[in-house]
Amino acid sequence: MCGSSRPAATGIDVNRIPTLDIRRFSDPASPADREAFVAELGAAYREWGFCGIRGHEISDAQIDTAYDVIKRFFALPDEVKRKYNVPGSGGARGYTPFGVETAKDSKHFDLKEFWHVGREIPRDSKYADVMPPNLWPEEIPEFRDVAYGLYTSLDQLGSRVLSALALHIGLPESYFADKTDSGNSILRPIHYPPITTDDVPNVRAGAHEDINLITLLVGASAEGLEVLSRKGEWVPFTADADTIVVNIGDMLQRLTNHVYPSTTHRVVNPKGEKARQPRYSTPFFLHPNPDFLIDVLPSCVTAENPSRYPEAITAHGYLEERLREIKLK
Repeated sequence: MCGSSRPAATGIDVNRIPTLDIRRFSDPASPADREAFVAELGAAYREWGFCGIRGHEISDAQIDTAYDVIKRFFALPDEVKRKYNVPGSGGARGYTPFGVETAKDSKHFDLKEFWHVGREIPRDSKYADVMPPNLWPEEIPEFRDVAYGLYTSLDQLGSRVLSALALHIGLPESYFADKTDSGNSILRPIHYPPITTDDVPNVRAGAHEDINLITLLVGASAEGLEVLSRKGEWVPFTADADTIVVNIGDMLQRLTNHVYPSTTHRVVNPKGEKARQPRYSTPFFLHPNPDFLIDVLPSCVTAENPSRYPEAITAHGYLEERLREIKLK
């Protein structure tokens, strides 16, 4: 059961974001270790809203190939990249230029440009009106296969993480399967250009929480990511190269009545010569199906954690609301 919104006493380090091996969950030959993994993963998210995942079976070669095509795209001239910007679309697909996205309540835009890859769905799907077709840069013919291959791999890994979390809060392991199989999930390759002056007021990504269910971040091995702890301290999280960082988003926070917190995080500007180097990262924002109703799970409502959200909202309605707040709509 969900229980309290405070973390249980599980031995989770409150000073360091943990990293766990998801192969422990996938191995049916070790049910005790599988159960322990579920408990540790749930405790990590209750304390931090963040966890590193290793043993994910997404190969270094696949990730390296993806970053190669991503870097080649961002190296194209601005006028070429802007061909793939769709005004009025909220950046749903294609290219969003430098200086557009702004963290909620921030005075300054983020120092980044990015590309959005969405789920490929039949154009006669009931979701077609809110999930537009993908755009693909014709200048890099292999971009489509490589980027969508990474999209698929991260989607599958995210489903495994959600299966473990479902068990942790007393739901069937398959609870999320039919609620995310047509999710409006997004792969977002990001380029943070070199910072050429020390006095810029902007940071690469201002303090924010993610909108979706969970986010899987490929590329957190580059320093800059910081997570706000329960103590109110910014904790750097530079993961090992074989680790994908997975964090809770606002939709899952709302669904679980804050049992799993959507933790504030940011990407700060490095100091010295490292600021003169570009940074690349590729988060995958795992969303539910657009018509999924985000309504607090009854098992996550207790006397000490009463429901914070008396009204339900669809996943698409919530997404639209939040995109307006970060100036993508």
